[in-house]
Amino acid sequence: MALIEAIDHELPQTQCSKCGHSGCRPYAEAIVAGEPINRCPPGSDATVARLAELTGQPALPLEQPAQSPLVAFVREAECIGCTKCIQACPVDAILGAAKRMHTVLATECTGCELCVAPCPVDCIDLLPHPAWEAARTGTERQAYLAERARRGRERFEARNRRLARQAREKRLERQRRLIRQTSRASRGASDNRLEQRQRQMAVNAAEQALRRARQQLAHAERQGTVEAIATARNRVAQASSLLDDALDIIPSR
Repeated sequence: MALIEAIDHELPQTQCSKCGHSGCRPYAEAIVAGEPINRCPPGSDATVARLAELTGQPALPLEQPAQSPLVAFVREAECIGCTKCIQACPVDAILGAAKRMHTVLATECTGCELCVAPCPVDCIDLLPHPAWEAARTGTERQAYLAERARRGRERFEARNRRLARQAREKRLERQRRLIRQTSRASRGASDNRLEQRQRQMAVNAAEQALRRARQQLAHAERQGTVEAIATARNRVAQASSLLDDALDIIPSR
């Protein structure tokens, strides 16, 4: 862990991915695992030399040409506000919103170039960083590189925390939405079962009333009383009508 920290401290923190990793810290971890130390163009040969001292690996020539500090510049009149560069920036150094002009925070830009390729209208230029150009001595340039590395590391880590938080919030929202949907479905199923039971109870009551009415009719017919027979037949008709109504609102059994 200490060696990873030491290697990461020597890397330029541009988070440019030119080493084949998603940032300087992952590259430091890969170096400790045995990966070559000469895959960081923004670090130049000076970084390779320092990494060689730390790791004991040979100071091989850079795999790609060394790169001086750059800064991205959006030609604002041509920007269409697509936000693709904002999403690509590893240090959140681009401001803007959908269908609004974007602009680069020059003091925070690491010159990683990751914003260039996604731009659909090719309105981003990479220019020599003015702070680097203004530095006149080796001491001033080293001070600039150290400050850029500090800011780059802080903003890269802050962005990763933000993305992790947003991903966690999305997962939680999906879980809450699933719980709500499940709860509604459960309530709906419960309500449906209650309604079915109520309908079945209505049918059972109508069938029972019809049986009683038929029994009363049979008794009246045995007695031979005309008035009782008429009353019983009327009750049978009413009970039959109630049963028909109940059956109309319940699925066939």
